[in-house]
Amino acid sequence: MNIIQMTKSSESDFTTPYGFREPNKEDGANIWELVKSTQTLDLNSAYSYLMLCELFSDTCVIAEDEDQVIGFVSAFRQPQSPNTIFVWQVAVHESYRGKGIAKKLLKELLSRQSCENVHYMESTVSPSNLPSQSLFKGLANHLKCPCEVSECFTEDLFPESGHEAEQTYRIGPF
Repeated sequence: MNIIQMTKSSESDFTTPYGFREPNKEDGANIWELVKSTQTLDLNSAYSYLMLCELFSDTCVIAEDEDQVIGFVSAFRQPQSPNTIFVWQVAVHESYRGKGIAKKLLKELLSRQSCENVHYMESTVSPSNLPSQSLFKGLANHLKCPCEVSECFTEDLFPESGHEAEQTYRIGPF
């Protein structure tokens, strides 16, 4: 089990109780429930979260408080661009938001051996998702590298009406 104790930012010197680790298939249902509870992220099938935990555990991260899953990042290395990690979803339980957990999840991901040769991070973000835009721009600022935004998926590509377009946020090189 890969658990790292994170310290709070300059506000104080005490250690937070949050642990970060690779998920396993037993976490799949809890991750599905976490993503569902956000009511903003696209909820994928429970099966997809099981598969992420089983096949992509080295590029996914769980944040937990004691035994409760409070955050999750799903990501994978792009086969056609192995120096790029694609972040599929970032979820933090509502009662833990505003504590920097999402940024810590991404930093933990980048510190993994599986990301040793990664120099770019990409994700898609809808124009109305200001918290995610802030997260990725803030991470780029922290890493002292550019964050480029470009069009990715237009609204008309989605089968259901009402889905916003998605823009690619590309951070790097770092």
